[in-house]
Amino acid sequence: MSYKNCKIYFDGSNYIAIPSENFSHGKKPLKSPRKEQPHKAEFESAYQASQALPKKERKDYITEQIKNEFNSPEQAKQYVEQQTERKKTNAVKRRVRVFRKVHLQEWNYFVTFTYDGNKLDENTFKKKLMNTLKHLVSRKHWKYIGVWERSPEKQRLHFHGIFYIPENGMIGELIKTTDYDTVSHRKQTTYQNTHFLKHFGRNDFKALMPYDIERSVRYILKYIEKSGERLCYGGKLPTYIVSSILDDDVLCPYGIADKKLLLFDDFTCIDDDGVVMGKASPEVIKKMSKSN
Repeated sequence: MSYKNCKIYFDGSNYIAIPSENFSHGKKPLKSPRKEQPHKAEFESAYQASQALPKKERKDYITEQIKNEFNSPEQAKQYVEQQTERKKTNAVKRRVRVFRKVHLQEWNYFVTFTYDGNKLDENTFKKKLMNTLKHLVSRKHWKYIGVWERSPEKQRLHFHGIFYIPENGMIGELIKTTDYDTVSHRKQTTYQNTHFLKHFGRNDFKALMPYDIERSVRYILKYIEKSGERLCYGGKLPTYIVSSILDDDVLCPYGIADKKLLLFDDFTCIDDDGVVMGKASPEVIKKMSKSN
């Protein structure tokens, strides 16, 4: 056994291991309180407004909006370049983290919740839905990753997410409904949940096939990068499997400075005590320790 207690993630095609010597150990030092960054609020406001513009016009727009905060146009332009680069870097890190979590879980529904104005207002809808999902995670073992979104025309708030709902974990019943879609101008068939229909309003539970998952996640990520909204998580969503790795299971070194290992698909899973759990499979991976 050459590599003990590696962190392993699935990138959608391959399993990648990070040997323990290549990640930090122990407690991280306490962070000092964040200092308020000058001009950040103005930048964030202008950045959000710029998302409605073509990409090539966004930096110029932001610079124009915040230039009075600086001593010269050059300083404003440099600041916008730095902050835009920061946004890009954070978006890449967020995508990597989300997809590693997604690829380690099962998902079976893409769900949309909206609300009936006769039952709830926007604030009550948001608070009540999050509380309901919290209870379903705790009591029925639901998992989800989602985002709040507003419809383009009416700006009506709704919630999109990919969900894992265990067998016998569904509340209410799914009923088939047919109505007219005003966007596509044709009839559509959806499955609505009677519990959410009664307490919230319109909803749509769409069964997810394996090939739908990545597209659904990309849609969610695209929206948060455009709107600035944060992802909402529910349930245990680890990023890594923890397993020791045998020499024979390493296809080749991988990544920057070869600090990672590309594994064969059927690598042997070995738990914290050195017990061989079996070849990598959904059933075996469920039994393995997980980590973030």
